This record gives sequence, structure tokens and C-alpha cells, in this order.
Amino acid sequence: MKMLRFRSPSIRSLDQEVLCTIRLLDDSEISCSIQRDTKGQFLLDHVCNHYNLLEKDYFGIRYVDPEKQRHWLEPNKPVVRQMKSQQPYTMCFRVKFYPHEPMKIKEELTRYLLYLQLKRDIYHGRLLCPFAEAAYLGACIVQAELGDYDPEEHPSDYISDFKLFPKQSLKLERKIMEIHKNELRGQCAALAELNMLQRAHSLETYGVDPHPCKDFTGSTAFLGFTATGFVVFQGNKRIHLLKWADVSKLKFEGKTFYVIGIQKEKKLVLTFHTSTPAACKHLWKCGVENQAFYKCAKSSQIKTVSSSNIFFKGSRFRYSGRVAKEVIEASSKIQREPPEVRRAQFGQSRSFNSLSHKNLIMNMEPLVPALPSTNEYEETPPRVSMETSNLRPQAPKAEDEVGEDDEASGALTISELAYSPCASMLPTPVDDGQGGVDLLFSSPVQSPARLLRELHADPDIQAQLEAERERDRAYELLTSSLRLLSSNERINACVLSVARFVAVVMGVLLVTVPTLLLLLESDIDVSFLHEIRQTPEFEQFHYEYYCPLRRWILCKISMAMENLWSD
Repeated sequence: MKMLRFRSPSIRSLDQEVLCTIRLLDDSEISCSIQRDTKGQFLLDHVCNHYNLLEKDYFGIRYVDPEKQRHWLEPNKPVVRQMKSQQPYTMCFRVKFYPHEPMKIKEELTRYLLYLQLKRDIYHGRLLCPFAEAAYLGACIVQAELGDYDPEEHPSDYISDFKLFPKQSLKLERKIMEIHKNELRGQCAALAELNMLQRAHSLETYGVDPHPCKDFTGSTAFLGFTATGFVVFQGNKRIHLLKWADVSKLKFEGKTFYVIGIQKEKKLVLTFHTSTPAACKHLWKCGVENQAFYKCAKSSQIKTVSSSNIFFKGSRFRYSGRVAKEVIEASSKIQREPPEVRRAQFGQSRSFNSLSHKNLIMNMEPLVPALPSTNEYEETPPRVSMETSNLRPQAPKAEDEVGEDDEASGALTISELAYSPCASMLPTPVDDGQGGVDLLFSSPVQSPARLLRELHADPDIQAQLEAERERDRAYELLTSSLRLLSSNERINACVLSVARFVAVVMGVLLVTVPTLLLLLESDIDVSFLHEIRQTPEFEQFHYEYYCPLRRWILCKISMAMENLWSD
């Protein structure tokens, strides 16, 4: 009989519930409780239901592990298995795939959420733009937040209340004020946001989530994925753009990331090095997902991608959502009344001028688990405040601050007590006023010399002492023999491990070397061997490593033969 598992609030299920806090794009938070086998798609649907959002394929949930590495929550895997941090879990709702043409977004709510994401990208320095574009984007944000310019309500320095850019000069603020006064008058918030999206999507860094790395020369570079293709930036300059149609494969090995493609009818292999293997794997996953989302015409065309070489399987990953063309088609078929868009006015939104510039150094939001609220099992409405504590994405405490209260409450301080013979464990406690410890050794009865003579004169005491010495010698002999045996066991274990390693290496060589010779030297035309010979990795190995090595070996053999014949 098949057992049915009920999700009723029983004692067993309550013990397995996990609290998740998700920070939204407007810096508010919602919380929910999940089971240990709940998959990531549930959390994404939970947030979209909170917004009443239908065009949800552009969005995702991001989290940061204890090693400060960012990840996108995979929808088909359980949340608990993906999260490595301690409970309760804290995540962020963000735009994952930026629409190639924002004008094709059907609903105003989706455009508003994209506007909030781009506003964050501008502030954190991810969306780079020249002076004129920066002024126009800033003016659109001010128009959407404040409405039309009113000389009675807005003082001469009202733009300085907005912290829009990492480096905001007085000249830029004046230009923003000029555009806001003259060019954007009469535009409602939705129209100002739409103009901002239309101008922002034409910039080179639109939709770029920069991944820091180093190229083959050791120079720092930033990699990104857009709707157009794979991009590489050095400083503020784009040095590579490889369209998705020209990218044939993305792979990684350890901390090395490879982009294999075709440019100007020539094979191109770009190599980059990340700081950690986890960062390299995250970069590879982002590339695979972006390529599938923007390149494929249907989700049925998406294949499982393997980051492998010839002999090892490597990591396997598959993007499981809908592709961009399917999302646009589904958006065009939406037939409903537009949902209400709850915008945060300037008086209720975060005050940009109090934000710390320390948050601009890294292109990531620091995540630490938030403390559960009293209404932790209810959805909290969006709440934003002018207070400084809510300026960041609701991070309650930095990591070094989380343990401060616990440390203060649990730490013990031992006071420095003055030593007194009256408080010591002497046979006869004496008072300091009577001579203290010296009085004990000044008594003839308690003289140390007298005590030693009495001990040596007693035969029973001497026998006890001799028996104790014998026991000590036997114990020392036993412990030394045990140490010798343990050291021998360690030596034998080391020798055995080395022998196993040598045997494994010899076995691998006996299999690998004939296989390589069969691939490199034989003309056997088998479909399996033919496919391996046509791979870019095998061609690179053949022409860059094997051919020079074979020529060098043949040269050395010919020289040795000539010397032998001459002798």
C-alpha cells in the first residue's frame, strides 16, 4: 500500500519547516515557510503571486553562500539542498534575463519592476553611460519619483536629495534639473519609466551582470551575457562581442573558463581565469542559461550541456525555463485588466544621499539571514522607509555584527583575586599575621629535612616507593612499544597508499597511451573516433602539443642514432 504524505500542520511537518525571507526590488521583504523538499519554483511563484505578475520568466531569485559567491536559485531543485547558509534563508528577487526590446513587454507592472532593477544597476555602477545619457536617465527617474517640476515645492538643490550615480557631480545634477524642468513636463510615472527603459536598453552595458576575471595576459576583465551575445569589458571599454549564433561551446575546468566560437570565419578560443572554481562554475551556468534563453526558438530545442573534455564527464546542466521568443508570444496573448502598480513615492522611498559608497565596490548585495518577524508566516506588504537603517536591501546586520550580542552575553570575565595563604589548600590554614607560610617550615616538627630522614628510615615506605618505580618503568616500556607499533603502521599505510597510487597511474597510462596513439596515428575511420578527432579540444591538443612533442622525440632519436653510428 502506497503511503501518502500530507502537508497538514502536524508536529512532524512543523519541525521540518524552514523560514525564507525574500528581498524585493523596492527593498521590502516577504517571508514564507517551506518544507525541506520544496523546490525553488515555489518561491519564485510565491513572489510573482505577491506582485500579481504574469510575465515572470524574466525574473529569478538570487542568493549568496557563506563564501560570498552568488548563485541563482534553480527552480527544479529543492531549496534546502541549494542553500549552504544557516537558517533562516535570505534571498533577493532580481531581473535574471533583461528583455531585448522593453517595448514588447505587455504589462506596466513588468516594466515597473524592470525600471527598479535598472535604477539599482545605475546606482551600483553596472549600467555605464556617457554624460548626456546619464543626465537623461537621471531626469526620467526624478520625473517618475516626483512628477513635474514645481518651483514652490522644489528648492534649487532638490536633485542632490537623489543619489542616482556612484559619482554624482554638481554639473550632472544641474543637467538633470534642466531636463526635468523643460523636456519631461507632463509625463506620468509610467511614461517616464518607459522612456528610461527605452534609452537604457540601447547602452552597451544594458543587462550585463559583470563577472570579474583575468584574461590570458593577466589583465583584469569583466565578462557578461546580454541578449546579443557574450561580451568582455576592460575598464569602461568593450573589447569583445561574440554573438550567440557564433558561440559554439562554453566550458570550464577548475578556475578556467573557455568560450569557443567562430569570428570572421575563423575559430576563436577565449580563455579566462576566475578567482575560485565556484565562481567559474557560476559564470558557466549563467552563460549556458543566457545562450539558451536568447538563442533558442523553442524550449524543446534546449539540450543538456556538459562541461567536459575527452575523457572526463564534467558538470552537466540544462536551462529548464521558457525562451525569449516564447515569453514574447505568451505576453502578446495576455487578456486581463492591468494589475495595480504600487509605486513608492519619494517621500516613502529610500533616501539615496545617505547610502554608503562602500557598497559600490562590489557588484553584489551582501546577504545575511534576517531575524524572523512576528508575522513570519504571513506575507508582509511592501514597506520602505526614509530611515537610514532601511536604505540598504534590509540587511539587518553585517556578519561581524551578528555575533556581537551573543558574544557579550556569553563571555565570562575572571576577576584577578589576590593570593592569600588563608585561602590556599595548606594542611593547616594559618593567618598572615602569624608569619604566613614561613611559620610552617620554621617548626622543628614540620622541617623538610626531618621529614625526609623519617621517610628513608621506614622500610614499608621504601617498599612502596620501589613498587611505584617498577610500575612506572613498565608503563614507560609499554607506551614506547605502542608508539613504535603505531609509527610502523603509519609507515606501512603510507607505503601502501603510494603503491596504490603508482598502480593506478600505471593502469591509466596503459589505457590512455594506446588510445591516444590510436586516435593520433591510425587511419581507422570509425564514427566514434571520427567525432573525437573533430572536437576543438582534440584539434588543439594535436597541433599545439602532440605534433611538437613527436618532432622533438624523432629529432632526439635521430641524433642518438647518428652518434651511435659515428662511434
